[in-house]
Amino acid sequence: MNLDKESPSSQPTASLSIFDACMMIVGLIVGAGIFGTPAIVAGAMGDSHAILAVWVAGGLISIVGALCYAELATAFPSAGGEYHFLQCAFGRSLSFLYGWARMTVIVAGSIAVFAYLFGDYLSRVIYLGEYSSAIWASFIVLLLSWVNYQGIEEGKWTQNVFTVLEVGGLILIIVAGFFLSDGPVISTAVSPPTVAPWYAGAGIGTAMLFVLFTYGGWNDAAYISAEVRGERNMAWALLIAISIVIVLYVLVAMAFLKGLGLSAMVGSDAVAADLLKQVWGPFGEKVISIMIAISALTSLNGSIIVGARSNYALGQDWKIFRFIGQWDENSGSPRNAMWVQGAIALVLVGLGTINKAGFNGLIEYSMPVFWGFFLLVGLSLFVLRFRHPNQPRPFRVPFYPVLPAIFVLNCGYLLYSSLIYNKIHALVGMGVLTIGVVVLIYAQKLERKLD
Repeated sequence: MNLDKESPSSQPTASLSIFDACMMIVGLIVGAGIFGTPAIVAGAMGDSHAILAVWVAGGLISIVGALCYAELATAFPSAGGEYHFLQCAFGRSLSFLYGWARMTVIVAGSIAVFAYLFGDYLSRVIYLGEYSSAIWASFIVLLLSWVNYQGIEEGKWTQNVFTVLEVGGLILIIVAGFFLSDGPVISTAVSPPTVAPWYAGAGIGTAMLFVLFTYGGWNDAAYISAEVRGERNMAWALLIAISIVIVLYVLVAMAFLKGLGLSAMVGSDAVAADLLKQVWGPFGEKVISIMIAISALTSLNGSIIVGARSNYALGQDWKIFRFIGQWDENSGSPRNAMWVQGAIALVLVGLGTINKAGFNGLIEYSMPVFWGFFLLVGLSLFVLRFRHPNQPRPFRVPFYPVLPAIFVLNCGYLLYSSLIYNKIHALVGMGVLTIGVVVLIYAQKLERKLD
């Protein structure tokens, strides 16, 4: 098996600088979650110092995972990313199931999640009626799919602009919390007793689940590994990008604590909106809605870029999906895979609208499948070290095998947590994966027949 080169004549070229890769990774990580999850983390931990410590710990765990991915991405660079790693380690059948899962559950689900989130918050600015969120979500999926259909240059510049705007929004929160807010508002009125949020006092386990969800997205950088110039630049881009995000997230958490106080954070349904409302009133609420919409766009655009590349890899390997395994040289993108991905995401947006699952339901749909395959990618590092010890590795995970083992154990914990907390929609996602087994059997028969 050729482990380091794409087989077709038309293949991705190294056109991304380390700056482009950093911007894309930061954009993939920093999403709308950071505007909401700090309240849950604060309630779970119940102590200011512990809150900050858990955000730092989440970043460090993400760096451990990134080090594992950096070795895989530099030793086995491919537009197929994790799909390619799993194929090299475990064979075509498992990689097929992963490609199917990304196409129908993981990436399509993420695109639908961020599109719906964009629709939810933009509807607070421009309301289009009862189905406003779904209308905006469908529109943005079509628009960004079209932008990335034009090519990687258009896609990367769109991502760079969105990332700058998104990070600017986080900086605005930091400035508001540290310098513009008068601090926690203390009322002398006697407040009626309220029911504590479900996450109050839940502890570090629940806190880490939401912290690591908020740090999620850096793994998708593996799908641009073959398009980053320089053998070691992929590793540096991952480390630099996650370090930037750690600093931003810790400062944002500190800004919320300083501007609102711990009690107000825990009781807030929209902690960022409450802070901006305290500083600028109703205008601040409008500002935060636009900021969160931009954050959703950043993650959405990044997911479209990397998701189409895993679909392309699936089409390269299996005749049943060969239509999406075509790379367009003029645009530098897998155009057919782009539109198939967008169509599936639109279906999920529609289903989320029909059963009123929306943002939360779509997350529950995709997370168990995501963490299950994430665990297998971690294990593939051990398998590939054993099977291909002489494969050139421009970057090696330090402290092997301790750090990869930590990563695998963490993935196992999050898989367990996602199955426990999200049973109904999780079963739907697992059901779609089961359908993939049936498709795999048919695909294998088709391969034998055509050969």
